[in-house]
Amino acid sequence: MAEHFPISPTERQAGLLALFRVARIIPVMTLERVEDAVPLARALVAGGIRHLEITLRTPVAAEAAAAIIAGVPEAVVGIGTVVTAADLARSLQLGAHFALSPGATPALLAAAAASPLPFVPGIATASELMAALAHGFDLVKFFPAVPAGGLAALKALGAPFPQVRFCPTGGIDAGNAAEWLALPNVVAVGGSWLTPAADIRAGNWAAITERAHRAIAPRR
Repeated sequence: MAEHFPISPTERQAGLLALFRVARIIPVMTLERVEDAVPLARALVAGGIRHLEITLRTPVAAEAAAAIIAGVPEAVVGIGTVVTAADLARSLQLGAHFALSPGATPALLAAAAASPLPFVPGIATASELMAALAHGFDLVKFFPAVPAGGLAALKALGAPFPQVRFCPTGGIDAGNAAEWLALPNVVAVGGSWLTPAADIRAGNWAAITERAHRAIAPRR
């Protein structure tokens, strides 16, 4: 379980940025069965990917995240699809290392700014990015990355906001991840291509491990 000691917002953001720089590729995991959680996390860790995002999109998501946190200590677990202050509080209670949102309301940004849990708000526009910055968040999720304008949009955002670093998610896959990661303002990418639902249902953990190996192979 992650421990969250009192630190300044600046230290919290610096630690989060360092974590994402190490991760580079963060699988976005949507789990339908708790029993799949630990084997899936172990398969990814075996393939060299330790930083994981478990989305709060299913009834078993919180239980699945708790199982991974308890059973796979090598994993660095983030909670995704955090859309309310209650979701954020639950993520902290679970012992997550960080949390992410697909977007951010004023209430969520305020709650996250007051929380010790490192948080990555989702943005798709310059106005949303300005709101995140006003609350102290200079690492954001660009979502949905491809539908929101793709590489061109992120390059354009980089001009007026050179201090911001991004984790694009939404439409990222094995074919374009390297192109996104080549952008100087991108520190990591997120995507579900590493953990396809069919492999999870079939328990095809070896295929997931191999896919993880291939994803990180170019930067070894």
